[in-house]
Amino acid sequence: MPIHAGSALIPDADLSVSFVRAGGPGGQNVNKVASAVQLRFDLAGTAALSPAVKSRLRRLAGRRVTDDGSLLLIAREHRSQEQNRRAAEDRLATLICAALVEPKLRRATRPTRASKERRLEGKSRRSSVKAGRGKIGRGD
Repeated sequence: MPIHAGSALIPDADLSVSFVRAGGPGGQNVNKVASAVQLRFDLAGTAALSPAVKSRLRRLAGRRVTDDGSLLLIAREHRSQEQNRRAAEDRLATLICAALVEPKLRRATRPTRASKERRLEGKSRRSSVKAGRGKIGRGD
């Protein structure tokens, strides 16, 4: 089933799911059942995302992007395969939604003349306050 992430629709062809054994406590169940999910998303080869979104997603994913250009998510927090699969798909959808948001361009601004004057006036006032704290000389 394709993943809906905001305005993007990720087709099943770009996803591959494999199940591995999860470590940690759980007794005999952990040793027998492969309940952890590895969700691999072909980031480099997908046509569902624009190049700008791909680069933002690559930056957001960080170390989870492999050398061959695929995004690898591992979910092992639940005891069932289906819950782990849903958790991995939700994480992928959240990452893609974050990458779809285009960052606002920062425009450099300059301080106004009035703000410069207020700053300098405050500095001179502070300077006179500090100068008044010194030793008072004898008025001989």
